[in-house]
Amino acid sequence: MISQQRDRDRFLLPSLYIVRELANTVKIKSIQPHNPVIVSHIPQSWQLLGTGNYAAVFIHAEYPDIVVKIYASGRSGWAEEVAVYKQLGYHDSFSQCFQAADNWLILKRLHGVTLYDCLHQGIKIPRQVIQEINSALEYAKSRGLTPHDVHGRNVMMSAEGKGLVVDISDFLDSSPCWAWKDLNKAYYWIYQPLLSWHPLPLPYSILDGVRAIYRVYRKTI
Repeated sequence: MISQQRDRDRFLLPSLYIVRELANTVKIKSIQPHNPVIVSHIPQSWQLLGTGNYAAVFIHAEYPDIVVKIYASGRSGWAEEVAVYKQLGYHDSFSQCFQAADNWLILKRLHGVTLYDCLHQGIKIPRQVIQEINSALEYAKSRGLTPHDVHGRNVMMSAEGKGLVVDISDFLDSSPCWAWKDLNKAYYWIYQPLLSWHPLPLPYSILDGVRAIYRVYRKTI
């Protein structure tokens, strides 16, 4: 417990001042609810790591072990994500929340490549990665949460080949979600027998096209 508190202090204490500078300066707009937010006016010391439909994630060179996630103005979800982290507890396949205020969170940074980018770059996805993600999601269920909106852009493979779950912001949503179940099936039915032996880089145009077709498919069944 003491070591966890020391880790928390090491991540948190040097970053509170500068994160407020980021939150007060950066501009994040959500134009379409089903598309990633648009980010502008990023302070010079920060870099944009990625965007989602509700928020953007930033990194700072001096603090490589944390990320700052900031929600777009007018978008809900911040309070729910804070509640999810409190309920989740500690698991090494998930991030940790060290601080939350206003519309931002300071999170432990997970290092790796999303499964979506693994397909794009032609990086082999071992079965162990899928198994560890499944195990992590079962852990979340044991904590009373409902894994939701888990897809290729929200899960990663670390450099050591470990499965990681990046985004848990919708884990209080109990409505039906087939994304991970379908991706899990696609891995074993399509990827393993056809693509795993010699993975080929797939252009984003193909991946995005498959993603669009999948959305239409799920709406029509």
